[in-house]
Amino acid sequence: MNFASLRRGLFVAAVSLGLASCGINSVPTAEENAKAKWADVEAQFQRRANLIPNLAEIAKGAAENERGILTEVTEARAKATSIQVSGADLGDADKMSEMAAAQGQLSQGLGRLLASFEAYPQIQSNQNFLTLQSQLEGTENRIAVAIRDYNEAVRGYNTTIRTFPDTIGANIIHGAEPLVPYTATTEGAEVAPTLDMTSN
Repeated sequence: MNFASLRRGLFVAAVSLGLASCGINSVPTAEENAKAKWADVEAQFQRRANLIPNLAEIAKGAAENERGILTEVTEARAKATSIQVSGADLGDADKMSEMAAAQGQLSQGLGRLLASFEAYPQIQSNQNFLTLQSQLEGTENRIAVAIRDYNEAVRGYNTTIRTFPDTIGANIIHGAEPLVPYTATTEGAEVAPTLDMTSN
């Protein structure tokens, strides 16, 4: 082995190492991870939307006030399921905000409806209602976990495309743009509720 081929081999190794550390593979890997986590969020939103018709069936016998809230929930469900955010839209802050607002409105309506059912022992004692309530609570927890995982994947991706040396590959080769984390926008969430602990 002569000196020229050794030098050539070292040069190829150095270039390969340099390219590997410039985000050639880490940027698309981080982006695909964030997209997969977003798909998990969407699956949990869909699971919740699928439970609402069952809730409507159980609520049919409730008072007029609950029917009004149920109508609001049904309309919020329709709006929330009509807003679609694909993997390509994860960098669009306006679209992500619109999705968060629609899902927040649905969460608020469900919370009000379930709280109003507490006044009706015949609904509370219904095993179907209890099962559905448990499923909705579990789904809300799954949504929270999926959103947390998505936001963590977005943080990882955004950090990857902004830090050296990955930023070289992210900007020059991939033309990477930052992704938008999911932010819940529930109106009035910043105000703590007041509790009336006095009994009548």
